[in-house]
Amino acid sequence: MIEDIKQDAEERMQKSVKAVIENFKKIRTGRAHPSILDSVKVSYYGSDVPLSQVANINVEDARTLSITPWERPMVPEIEKAIMKSDLGLNPSTAGTVIRVPMPALTEETRKVFIRQARGEAEGARVAIRNIRRDANGDVKDLQKEKEITEDEQRQAEDAIQKLTDKYIAEVESHLQTKEKDLMEI
Repeated sequence: MIEDIKQDAEERMQKSVKAVIENFKKIRTGRAHPSILDSVKVSYYGSDVPLSQVANINVEDARTLSITPWERPMVPEIEKAIMKSDLGLNPSTAGTVIRVPMPALTEETRKVFIRQARGEAEGARVAIRNIRRDANGDVKDLQKEKEITEDEQRQAEDAIQKLTDKYIAEVESHLQTKEKDLMEI
């Protein structure tokens, strides 16, 4: 029973870490990377699909992405979707190729993005702590129902705390990496 609680808590903590990594991908650095456009949805025959399902996305150079749609009529749709995506990008079209230049980050925008990254990391830390609280509550319930002893309860809570520390440290390391990426000129 205790193992089930710990395993459930660990799986949920892993999901929190994966979620923060995905959220960090949406915060753009100065470099061009196809994952920046992961959140862009394009209207394709009446349904919204991810951009990567209707076009090839390539890194042309350090500051430019090139998008080649598989169908010519998709060019204006893709342009419109990128402009509406709230990423602050302005695509330019040359025939069937759409180029998306990455604007250089100013000191001010870097600080805004770092604040955003820290907010995402704090959200993940709070989620991990909430998972710890839930798991500890489950362990306490087992002890109240006399299914486990107080010593087993303490050991389980210690193990859950170690899991919590491990995943919070993982979030911190991802945050430091993202901050370093953002501060690189």
